[in-house]
Amino acid sequence: MNTTRLIFSTNRVSDVERCFLDTLKELYPEKEIRSFFLMLCEAFLGWDKVAYLLHRSETINQSDLLRFHWALDDLKRHRPIQHIIGHTDFCGCRIDVNEKVLIPRPETEEMVEYLAATANRSATNVLDLCTGSGCIAIALKKLLPGSNVVAVDISADALRIAQANAEKNCTGVEFVLGDVLQGAPLPISSDGWNLIVSNPPYITLSEKGSMYRNVLDYEPQLALFVPDNDPLLFYRKITAFAQQNLSPDGLLAMEINERFGQETLQMLRDYGFTGELHKDFRGKDRFITAVLSSR
Repeated sequence: MNTTRLIFSTNRVSDVERCFLDTLKELYPEKEIRSFFLMLCEAFLGWDKVAYLLHRSETINQSDLLRFHWALDDLKRHRPIQHIIGHTDFCGCRIDVNEKVLIPRPETEEMVEYLAATANRSATNVLDLCTGSGCIAIALKKLLPGSNVVAVDISADALRIAQANAEKNCTGVEFVLGDVLQGAPLPISSDGWNLIVSNPPYITLSEKGSMYRNVLDYEPQLALFVPDNDPLLFYRKITAFAQQNLSPDGLLAMEINERFGQETLQMLRDYGFTGELHKDFRGKDRFITAVLSSR
C-alpha cells in the first residue's frame, strides 16, 4: 500500500485521474488516457460514464487504489487496456482476451455487421477460419441465430478462450482445431458453406517497424505475420478451400491488408471468383467479399 500512496497524492477519484493524465501524457493522447480511465472505473468500480461524473470527487478504498496503481504501471509498459480489464466489446458481445488471441478491432466489427445484414437469414452454414478469440463466429451466431456456425484455429490455447467466450455469450458455436495452411482437418458441410469468413494473418514482417508496442509485445505473432515474399499465403489457401466447399449461393469474406487489395482481387479472379473491396471507417481497403463467377 505504501507504493500506492507514493504514486497518488490522494485517493480521490479526480486526483487519481490527474495522476494518470500526468504520468501517461508522453505516451498517449489525452483523449485516449481519459478513455482508459473511464474503462478502468467501469471495470474496477462498476461505474459507467454517468456514475463517474457524479462520483469523481469521492474517495476509493485502498484495495481499489492498488488496482489503479497496477493498471497505471501496465499502461506505462504499453500493455493493452483490453488485457488489463480482461475483455473487450465486439458487436454487442463481451469477448475475453489475453496474450493468446488478437484483440478484436472495430474494422472487423464492420465486416461482421455487413455480412449479417447481407446474409439476412440465408447463411445457415457458416465457417470462420483463423477464429482466434472467436469474436467473428460468436457475433455472427448472435446476429444469425438460426445458423450453424463452426470456427477453426491452429492454436489450442486460442480455442479454449474462444469456447469460453461462446459459453459466456450463450452461443452454440462448434470449435475445431485445424491448420488452414495444411488444409486439414478443415470441416466440410454436406450442403456446402453458405458463408466462409476469415480474418487471417496478413501483416508482412517488414511492417513490424511501424507497429506499436502494445501489439508487438502483447499479441500473438502467429496470428499477425506472413512472409514478405508471400503476403497472400493464407488468402490463397482459404480461397482454394472456398472454391470447393461453398454452397451454390455461398459468399467468401476476408479481412485484408490494405496494401494488397488489388492483388487479393486478382488472386480471387484467378480462382474463378468475382470480388468486391470494402473500405473501413477510416477510408482504407479493409475486407473483400466474393462469389464464384459461374454462379
